[in-house]
Amino acid sequence: MTTRILPAVGDADAARSITTLLSQLPDTEPAAPVGDSTSLIDTLARLAAESLDELPEVVLVHERIGPVPALELVREVALRFPAVGVVLVTADAAPGLYSAAMDSGARGLIGMPLSYEELAQRVQSAAAWSAGVRRHLGQGGDVFTGPGGRVVTVSGAKGGVGTTVTAVQLALAARASGLSVALADLDLQSGDVASYLDVQFRRSVVDLAAIQDISPRVLQDALYAHQSGIALLLAPGEGERGEDVTDRSVRQIVSALRNRYEVVVVDCGTQLNSANAAAIEMADTTLLLVTPDVVAVRAAKRMVRLWDRLQIRKAEETVSVVNRHIRNSEIQPPLVEKITGTRVARTAVPANFKELQSVVDAGRMQDLEAKSSVKQALWALAGELGIVKAPEGENRHGKFRGDRGSVGLRRARGK
Repeated sequence: MTTRILPAVGDADAARSITTLLSQLPDTEPAAPVGDSTSLIDTLARLAAESLDELPEVVLVHERIGPVPALELVREVALRFPAVGVVLVTADAAPGLYSAAMDSGARGLIGMPLSYEELAQRVQSAAAWSAGVRRHLGQGGDVFTGPGGRVVTVSGAKGGVGTTVTAVQLALAARASGLSVALADLDLQSGDVASYLDVQFRRSVVDLAAIQDISPRVLQDALYAHQSGIALLLAPGEGERGEDVTDRSVRQIVSALRNRYEVVVVDCGTQLNSANAAAIEMADTTLLLVTPDVVAVRAAKRMVRLWDRLQIRKAEETVSVVNRHIRNSEIQPPLVEKITGTRVARTAVPANFKELQSVVDAGRMQDLEAKSSVKQALWALAGELGIVKAPEGENRHGKFRGDRGSVGLRRARGK
């Protein structure tokens, strides 16, 4: 049996050394190294979407990988792709690091400089473990969940462009189609998800920030079960407590949510910090809300450039959503796409605040009428993003067209 190996190495010298030794191992098929954590996760997710058999048996993670720290990356790979054996490559093979690597889900640790015997032994051991897991999962059928649920982050180019309203309605649309949904509020200083859904709850994302290993029971205690069926992870009531939420804790929280829910919508607000930056980096889809005015479009361009400079998200990997769209406006979606360099969603949300005013004032966004043009557009956007499950007889690719998508979801909910 041929063992497929995918190295994740950020250092050029280490990449050449690892590639050279891997090419000498018998019955192995080493792939070209990936240079950062984002490329590794994207590659594994793409292979997992095709088939479990397409995933490599072994992934080598070098300690200098970035931007996600090596141990956090090991943990994420182990959680999202349980049939892959992860081996950590490090120059510090101390007992403390070995223990931390095992706790993160690694199947072995290789010290630098590399030796042929140790590399062969660790790869063989991880491959054997991976083969056993795959045999077990093959018998269980539904046990393997692949890369887990879809994570969609919603950010605003500037304040007041409709970020939270969009996040809430996307979550409601996904839940109405029958999927399990979590809505996390990472606008840590001024999160309004609780206000929009008429929720008062003592726990927030801060309660999970200091926990090293988030178990399903601990996660459940921090979530609020909303009457709509959405699980809510709220922002702290005191904005200064948001400083306790780090990028490391967000990676653990998002990974835990992804492994429990089919759709995870994250409201990242309009201010960039290390916490929501981690969520944006981990997301399968990143939305950037913009209104058709010069100030908002310039702000969107600044935001996209900031993400690119910090290596959080490339412009072409970002989906811009035009909110409060007016047909006779001088700024239309194609112009937004050209200026920001992002991909603009086909669905534009019309400018009709009067439809929203009553439910916003009441704090009950879930009561927005089905005939609302804003709701129909946002639910059609959910279909375009593929985070809704098509009812019987509808488009099975998870994409709805225009208002028909909203009607189909309403019918499914009525049944």
